[in-house]
Amino acid sequence: MGKILEGIRVLELGQVLAGPFAGAILADLGADVVKLERVEGGDDARHMGPAFRHGDALNFHVFNRGKKSVAIDLKSAEGLEAFERLAAEADILIHNLRPGVTQAMKIDGPTLCARHPRLIYCEISAFGHIGPLSMQPGYEPLIQAFSGLSSINGGPEDPPMRSGASVCDQGTGMWAVIGALALLQRRHQTGKGGVVSTSLLETALVWTAQKADAYANEGRLPDRHRSGHPGFVPYEAFDTADAPLLICCGNDRLFAKFAHELGRDDWIDDERFASNRLRLNNKTALLHQLAPLLRAQTRAQWMVRFTAAGVPCAPVHTVPEAIAHPQVEALGILQGVPGEDFRLTALPISIDGVRPEHRSVAPRLGQHNAEFGAPALRSGSGADV
Repeated sequence: MGKILEGIRVLELGQVLAGPFAGAILADLGADVVKLERVEGGDDARHMGPAFRHGDALNFHVFNRGKKSVAIDLKSAEGLEAFERLAAEADILIHNLRPGVTQAMKIDGPTLCARHPRLIYCEISAFGHIGPLSMQPGYEPLIQAFSGLSSINGGPEDPPMRSGASVCDQGTGMWAVIGALALLQRRHQTGKGGVVSTSLLETALVWTAQKADAYANEGRLPDRHRSGHPGFVPYEAFDTADAPLLICCGNDRLFAKFAHELGRDDWIDDERFASNRLRLNNKTALLHQLAPLLRAQTRAQWMVRFTAAGVPCAPVHTVPEAIAHPQVEALGILQGVPGEDFRLTALPISIDGVRPEHRSVAPRLGQHNAEFGAPALRSGSGADV
């Protein structure tokens, strides 16, 4: 696949996840992404866990493949001069620095775009660019808790819990990329860049919008269903004789097929279960009858029967089971890193039938300073070049 964004230069002042993930997306799409890092130690993600390859943690490799590293001291005149040269040549800048840092260095969005009008400036924060908490830093679990996202995870008797994936960090990186590409299109028409602002909190609020909008408009607080759904029954995971199976009867036609496979055609005309709304009102009674029936056979046996009948179902996989499945292997989303002995998950898109490939391993700290005319690193700075 051709490099869709070839010729686009991105500066990334990214730490740990949200900013680096945005940079990784753009790098995979062909942009030239220059990661600007602290001279001492670089991105904190380099040390988030044991050394995996080249002295850096696996997390760093996941979110920084395909980039170049320039280590500069933005608190020094020499470092700021190097930054200004790079900004003058950049199309997009992405940062998720602590609020107030860019303003103190006079490289905030309005200030920098005034000096470089074509620049597309993407700022990622924890709580948003306005409001009483706009200057507060934050991390994924804090935002999940603050936004209400944690309160809707799990089942009725469970305590609030965070999502296992970093949905706010990575989602915010995606929004930053979407905003950057939108402004790139506008720049084709006007010649001017602009400022994209997004945050982990806004992302979390979008992910909880179904629940929040129901409360805002109808006064309904969300029920907690573990694997279930507030609008359909049965629509959740059930134990079988050996392993859990998720079943999704999204309409009455599917429920009829499901009931038939279970030998319970009587449910189809039962005044408690004949329609989805009736089943919602009588969920406990239905599940009380349903659960022992499903435990009578193995997951594989039920999957053969339900799939043949057209009833949507899926095994509740572990991570090893999921990545070993022939469907996941066919997608080729786990890709080797050029010149290395490990694989990383690639972008979840294909363009003209081809998935963007990893371009290179994550860079060593300051590996590309000379290429971009940045000051050479002093011995003992933590660089591995």
